[in-house]
This record gives sequence, C-alpha cells and structure tokens, in this order.
Amino acid sequence: MKSKIHEYQKTNIKMMSKKIVLILALAISIISCNEKPAATVKEAKTAYVDTSVLMKEYTEAKDIQEKFKAKSEEKGRQLEAEINRFKQEASNFQSQAQANGQEWAQKKGAELQRREQQLAQAQQMLAQQLQQEAGTEMDSLVTGVKKFIKDYGKEKGYTYIYGTGEPASILYAEEKLDITKEIVKLLNEKYKTSSEKAADKK
Repeated sequence: MKSKIHEYQKTNIKMMSKKIVLILALAISIISCNEKPAATVKEAKTAYVDTSVLMKEYTEAKDIQEKFKAKSEEKGRQLEAEINRFKQEASNFQSQAQANGQEWAQKKGAELQRREQQLAQAQQMLAQQLQQEAGTEMDSLVTGVKKFIKDYGKEKGYTYIYGTGEPASILYAEEKLDITKEIVKLLNEKYKTSSEKAADKK
C-alpha cells in the first residue's frame, strides 16, 4: 500500500508560488495612470511592466515565498513521525497478513486506509491554511505594488502602464517601453529601506 501523503507535501510550495504569481499578474495586468481628456492631441506616453519578471526579482515577494516555504517545512515536520509510523506499518502489512490470517488482514487493511486518508486530509488542510495566509500577505503586497506603479506613472507623466506576462493580453510591445527593471529597482530600494527601519525599531 503506497501512501499519497508526500504528493501533497511536494506540490504544496509549487501550488503556493503559482497562486502568488497569478494573484500579482491579475491584479496589475492593466494599470491606468494620469488619464488625459479625449480631446487632448498630445501623444499618449505608455510603458509596460513584465509581472513575471517583477515577481521573480522583487525582494519582498521572494521573502514572502521563502517565509511560507520555511513555514510549510516546519509544520510538515510535525506530521513526520506519524507519517513514518504509518509507512512502516504499511510496509510490514503484507508479511504480517500472511502470519495473522485473512480476518486480521481485512481489519488492519481497513485501519491503514483510514489512517492514510486522515493523514492526507491533514496535509491538505495544512496546505490550504498556508495558502490562505500567504494570499493575505500577497494581497497587501499587490495593493502596495499597484499604488507604487500608479504614483510612478503620475510622476513620470505616463498615460498608461500595462502589465505583461500570463495572463495579460498584450501580445507584443517594443522593448524600449519595458520599465520592469526600473520598477523592480525602485520597489526593492523602498522595501530595503522599510526593512532597515523596522529592524532599527526592534
């Protein structure tokens, strides 16, 4: 009898990371800044941010992912002893069944199935809990990123700043319009400063 417990453990972090990327991409897929009246003749100043690159290079986003990766591993270890006991019993089941007879084997097999389901459910509930907690932190991060880009667009005189990367709808844009590196640089500088101030207060 093979346990499905580790399937949840292996996919937990990947699922969380994908969800975080999707939340960020959806939230800033199109950000309109400093809109001009329709009658304005001046050519619109536009740019775009690659949200996939932003997600990979923004220090705060990476810190959140690392935080929940560590938290997942820590909480996962709390189930490790029970999982190991289950795996040991499951591996010994066949030889014990031959020694103890069919009736014992049926009862023990049913017990092992119940325990496997319980452990799988516990693992799944843990994954969901961590995803919810990470989602709450990412909501706050996304709100801050949206405000930052909006303020940046107003300050620099942009009419529109678009978001690229899945699931955005921009299929092509000139590379000279890509301001991703500038946005990431400024966001990281801001995050570093706020982190240093928080550390000084402790």
